Amino acid sequence: MKDADREALDAFRDAVNMAPAELERWLDTDASRSVGAKGEDGGESVGHASGRRIVQLLRTRQDDYTDDDFAHMRRVAGYVHRHLAQRPDGDISETPWRYSLKNWGHDPA
Repeated sequence: MKDADREALDAFRDAVNMAPAELERWLDTDASRSVGAKGEDGGESVGHASGRRIVQLLRTRQDDYTDDDFAHMRRVAGYVHRHLAQRPDGDISETPWRYSLKNWGHDPA
């Protein structure tokens, strides 16, 4: 594995703190579908689609990762890092901020 891919995998593993089954359950909720920027078709949000991809990545053997997989891992780690820096004040338990992070595989609670 290339050093850059190892770094991407490590950052992804640091950013994603939800198990695949936990993330799948979350993605099936109305709260999950209520947040995020919608894709060009106005349907599924970018974050929700990313969550589905994250579940696949978590269930993929490390030796089977593709260059596209590592690129998505970098995107996930970057999003989570940027979004955590925007933490709102007060109780975050039922906020769009938390819901969006959960779509990307990170539960800040």
